[in-house]
Formats: sequence, structure tokens, C-alpha cells
Amino acid sequence: MPLALYALALAIFVMGTSEFILAGLLPAIATDLDVSIGTAGLLTSAFAGAMVIGAPLMAAVSHRWPPRLTLVVCLHLFAGCHIVGALTPDFSLLLATRALSALANAGFLAVALSRATTLVPVDQRGRALSILLSGTTIATVVGVPAGTLIGTTLGWRTMFWLLAALCVPAAIGVLRGITSAATRVGQAVSPGLRAEFSQLRRPRVILAMSLGTLINGGTFAAFTFLAPVVTEVAGLAEGWISAALVMFGVGAFIGVATAGRLSDRRPGVVLGLGGPLLLAGWIASALVASFPVALIVLVFVQGFLSFGVGSTLIAQVLHAASGAPTMGGSYATAALNIGAAAGPVLGAFGLTTRAGLLAPFWIAAVLTGIALIVLLVAARRREDETAAAR
Repeated sequence: MPLALYALALAIFVMGTSEFILAGLLPAIATDLDVSIGTAGLLTSAFAGAMVIGAPLMAAVSHRWPPRLTLVVCLHLFAGCHIVGALTPDFSLLLATRALSALANAGFLAVALSRATTLVPVDQRGRALSILLSGTTIATVVGVPAGTLIGTTLGWRTMFWLLAALCVPAAIGVLRGITSAATRVGQAVSPGLRAEFSQLRRPRVILAMSLGTLINGGTFAAFTFLAPVVTEVAGLAEGWISAALVMFGVGAFIGVATAGRLSDRRPGVVLGLGGPLLLAGWIASALVASFPVALIVLVFVQGFLSFGVGSTLIAQVLHAASGAPTMGGSYATAALNIGAAAGPVLGAFGLTTRAGLLAPFWIAAVLTGIALIVLLVAARRREDETAAAR
């Protein structure tokens, strides 16, 4: 695989750590800035919501820019936002910096996803995406638990400073690794923006984006509020928050790696088998959350399933939007982050209901169930159309 893929994965590791780290720092941030846990959870929604808007916006703005320039500019903006975030005592300003850093993340990820699939043969695109997304999964395995430990011992602001500093080696890696790849990509003739936006009217693109939104929404509804479940429902000490995040991240890494080898040839198997298991896992998580061992095991399983299914859907969005070489990555980014924005909002609302801290798990189950119904209806319609054509 090209060196450029690993350079991009390094940068995505930094950004993924920033996105997911709040799951372990929400209690500390809420206490420091004198807001509720539910309000602090809006930091995750603001980040994801800005990525929904920022992915197509940044891709359109940088349509004619050299890929390397876009990637480096986004990294610098991302670092600057974290410096401001580390300094501010005001929750509103922190919320604004999260939204702006998400725009930078969105621009970077949209370009990275689009470029990754052009660096390898068609039959290796799923594997290339799994390498790229390994930056995110390694962030959950290493970055998030380590960041949570640093944030709880040295303060969450220290973690923001560290994330800003990590942007430096990431930028160097992109500058060195993407050079030759960017030249080859730049030689390709891409259609105009109007033609690329027209891809959004294609049923296959709409279906893949809808499924990605629902699955990721369920994942983020549960993941964002995992910390209080570990400590208050399972009755474990705060140190177990990091352990739970590690288990989720290890499962996610294995899930992405496994799906990356299957999604090129058998995406239907991944979705048809992984989807129902994911639904069953969310229901089981809600039912046995008070049993520490069972909860930790299920956290691992759900990491494996949610990221395995989710990464396959990313590949499906890019495949369905193959006629949009510049904007395709932004479509995948937007779809996943609509779910990432809605999930924590729904989870925060669920916390106010009688279901309490377990509500996010039930919300994840409902969203996953809807995705399976949509997938089943689409499959049957496709069978009917095939039969009619014969």
C-alpha cells in the first residue's frame, strides 16, 4: 500500500482522538465550565454537525486546490482551534472552537477519503479505506484512553494542548507522504461541481448515506454517554472508563480490519450478518449494563460490529458516488456525521426520560433497527425490479 495512506491515517488518528476524547472528558469539562453532562454532550454534536456542513462545503471550496494544500491548511486550522479551546474559560467559545475544528476535520477527511480510493486498484479500495480508517480506530484504542487518563489527572485542557502539538508531525507526514500521490490524482479529469452534486439524486447514494447515518447515529448515541454507564450503572471506578474505551477501540480496530478485507467482494455478507448482530448487541448492552464483566465484553463486541458495518457503508457510499471523485468523500463524511450529530442529541434527550443512563443504548437499538428495515425493503425492491426486468 502507498506510503501516502499511512500519512493520512496518522493525521486522522489525531483528529479522531479529538473527536472521540470527549466521551471520557465530559464529566471533567462539565464540572470545570459549570454545565450539565447533557449540555457538555453538545460539544460532540456541535463537532459532528459542523462536519456535516463542512464536508461538502470544504470539498467544494477546495475543488481546484492541490490536495496537499487542502490537507495541510485543514491541519493548521484544526491545531489553532485546539489552542483557543485550551485557553478559554467560556463554554460557548469552546463550543464554537469545536465547530470550527470540525470544519477543518471535515475538509481533511473528505479529501483523504476521495484520494485514498484513487491510490489503489478498484478491487483494493475497501482495504485502502480500512488503512485510512485505522487512524480513527487506533485513536479509540490508544488516543482516547490515554487522553482520558491525561485529561482526568492533568486536566482536560492539557489534552487539548497535546492534540494541537500532535498536528505538527501529522502535517509533516502529509507533506512528505502525499507529494507523489497528489501529482497522480491531479492528472485525473474530474467533472464539474454541478455534475458531482447531481449524484445525490441517485437512489443508491441516498440509500448508502441513509444507512450510514442511522448506524453511526446509534454508535454515537451509546458511545458518547458510555462513561456514566460504566461508573454509575455498572458501579466501576473511574479508571474503568479508560478500560472500557480501550475495549471498544480494540473491537473497532479489528472490525475495520476484518470488514476491509470483505467489503470489496462481499459487502452484503457484512451488512446482512453484522447488522442484526449489532442490533442484538445494543439490546443486550441495555439489559446487562449493571453486570460489569458482561458490559465490558459487550463494549468490545459493539466496537467490532459498529465499526465493521460502518466502514463497509463508507465504502458503499464512495462506490455509489463514483461519479463524484471530488465530492464523494464529502458525501460519506456528511452521512456519517449526521448520525454522529444526531446520536448524542438523542442520547442527551434520553437521559431525561425514565430510561435514564441506559436510554442511549435503547436509542442505538432503535436506530439500528430502522436501518435494518430500510436495508430489507431496499433489497426486496431490488429483487422485484430484477424479476420484472427478466
